[in-house]
Amino acid sequence: MSFLKHNLSHFDFDLPAELIAQKPSQRRGQSRLMVVNRETQTLTHDTFINLKDHLKNCPLMVFNNTRVIPAKLLCQLDSKQIEILLIREVEPELWEVMMKGLNKLKPGASFNFGNKGLSAEFIKRQSTRALLRFSSSEGFEAHLKESGRMPLPPYIHRAMDTNSQTLELDKKRYQTVFASNEGAIAAPTAGLHFTQSQLANLRKTTVNTANLTLHVGPGTFVPIRIEDYTNHEMQEEYFEVSSFNWNKIAQAKRNEQAILAVGTTSTRVLETQTFNSAIQKRVSGWCNCFIYPGWKFRNVDHLLTNFHLPKSTLFLLVCAFMGEKLAKKAYSEAVTQRYRFYSYGDAMLII
Repeated sequence: MSFLKHNLSHFDFDLPAELIAQKPSQRRGQSRLMVVNRETQTLTHDTFINLKDHLKNCPLMVFNNTRVIPAKLLCQLDSKQIEILLIREVEPELWEVMMKGLNKLKPGASFNFGNKGLSAEFIKRQSTRALLRFSSSEGFEAHLKESGRMPLPPYIHRAMDTNSQTLELDKKRYQTVFASNEGAIAAPTAGLHFTQSQLANLRKTTVNTANLTLHVGPGTFVPIRIEDYTNHEMQEEYFEVSSFNWNKIAQAKRNEQAILAVGTTSTRVLETQTFNSAIQKRVSGWCNCFIYPGWKFRNVDHLLTNFHLPKSTLFLLVCAFMGEKLAKKAYSEAVTQRYRFYSYGDAMLII
């Protein structure tokens, strides 16, 4: 009988459905915070507003400043209402999208969006996605702003008839206060906890900060479907780092200043780049970094993250960073203490 060294089943755990947060906390910044000390192997419980109390020696905190677009759109196709998810703009008016019923579509099929005559034509299928050409850039932008829904993860449930108050709350809260570079279809959720006042206070008293961009795509939610997880392939996501922020990170490394990655998305970019010297032009490209136990971290010293799905690429990254035994201990404690999980959930600081 063969033995798999990299068994995905080792990274399973019981998670009560009621711990999956369906709504954000009443006010931003009110979440709970678990602090995990890898050196002492200890867990501490606190609230997110007290984050600065657990940050020592002025680390460089690196944020993902991607901005989520309201990428879920409702439309009519042959008198049926369907939902499409925008993935990326291939060229002006041409978008790659995800939708159900793709096998039945024929080139030329027309989608009606009911907003001043906005429509889209099905061009062709590309693997599990479709190419749609919209009739007007101006009409598309207006419809996106007025009627687009935030592309919440599949474990946060919103019916088609969800009331407008809830949808407006999602537009506000499923977006970081520092989001500036539009292009993601999922939020870098560790950043959702921060308020503008907390960030200002942190910069004034406790940390230095830098930004990068990783436009989070649908791949972040793709489950690992094979037992030997090392054969899982991550989907590519676009990233960029300005020369100003790159040089801040490079300077921090030269000064042996600790780097605190805000979220797994920032971690993936940081771990795929070498910050050995200053640069004069921005760095950009595509990242499909899959971090799992055994990864040798070279840039990230501390990690701020949320609580993730069992057997997910995100949980494997956390296990790689803090060790499988300590990660399982922390997650077991989180379930026992009724922490809220996933995007709208509570936070964990790993030092």
